[in-house]
Amino acid sequence: MDRRSFLKNSALGGSAAAATALAAPAYAQGKRTLTLVTTWGRGLAGVHDAAQYCADNITAATDGQLTVDLKAGGELVGAFEVFDAVSAGQADIYHGVDYYFLGQHPALAFFSNIPFGMTFQEFSNWYYHDGGRELQDQVSEIFGLKTFAAGNTGPQSGGWFNKEINSPADFEGLKFRMPGQGGEVLGRLGASVQNLPGSEVYQALASGAIDGTEWIGPWADEKAGFQEITKTYYTAGFHESGPNLSLAFNREVFDSFTPSQQAAVENVCAAANIWNMSQFMANNSAALERLQSGGVKVMEFPDEVWDAFGTNSVEVVRQHLDDPLYKEIYDSYMTSMKKSAAWISRSQGAYTAQRNRVLEAM
Repeated sequence: MDRRSFLKNSALGGSAAAATALAAPAYAQGKRTLTLVTTWGRGLAGVHDAAQYCADNITAATDGQLTVDLKAGGELVGAFEVFDAVSAGQADIYHGVDYYFLGQHPALAFFSNIPFGMTFQEFSNWYYHDGGRELQDQVSEIFGLKTFAAGNTGPQSGGWFNKEINSPADFEGLKFRMPGQGGEVLGRLGASVQNLPGSEVYQALASGAIDGTEWIGPWADEKAGFQEITKTYYTAGFHESGPNLSLAFNREVFDSFTPSQQAAVENVCAAANIWNMSQFMANNSAALERLQSGGVKVMEFPDEVWDAFGTNSVEVVRQHLDDPLYKEIYDSYMTSMKKSAAWISRSQGAYTAQRNRVLEAM
């Protein structure tokens, strides 16, 4: 799909030309205010923080020449409408996670997370040094966007359930919130999968509209309050091993920046990756201890369930290989992940296993 076809078919496309015409004079040199819309409710731990980090630091790095005004999900457009709004020129930037927008192009999954996919380190290797960033640019250009990796949650938890999961059959009929390709996997196991914005998940779980949910990890989940509703928590998940968050600009807006402003944006986004992932990882252990002290039962899925996740994940991830761009990205992603994993398992993996064994014995 090219940019012209997308705008013609988009519900927002009719106003895109007018929005661009009105915005054009603002591209002259001088201070500008850019509108950033997000998929996050205001104050959602970690993810909203990443968006705010980008807004504040782009403003600071450009000495206020680019002032970013953040609008949380629902304040200007709905959480799942931000992609279309920025693509059509009705907002300047969005921050979110791109598996919410797989209906636009399935290859967006690789720039958020796929089931049994890359960790944060593996993704960074691919993105910055093994062609991932250039492939992301190919996808985003279709929709008139310029997209950057701009935050990461680290490995996510398996989620909160109203019952224990002892076999794959326990997913049959389960109403569960999980977006992206991970949700497709649970659907194949018989779950009734829901895709809800983060700000709506607590109420859905509390009301019984859903039987369970994944969110992020102990710190963000504790902040969301899910432990007030259920006490069954699976700490390791198959679906998001290191999901990347994105900051996406309307491409015409980004192209209007000076080279120094473009460099500032790129550097802020790279810094947001480290800052945000470290934020989650620094807080998760203490939060998990608090959850356990409060009566939460911390569990792991049995091997039989992991095997079912794996079989169905392979099928879901491979189902779009007839799309040439998807296949190109899939091949690049898998090749890079295999290379990274081979070294990481022999270096960091072996080291941490020995470190933990030695120190536990002292």
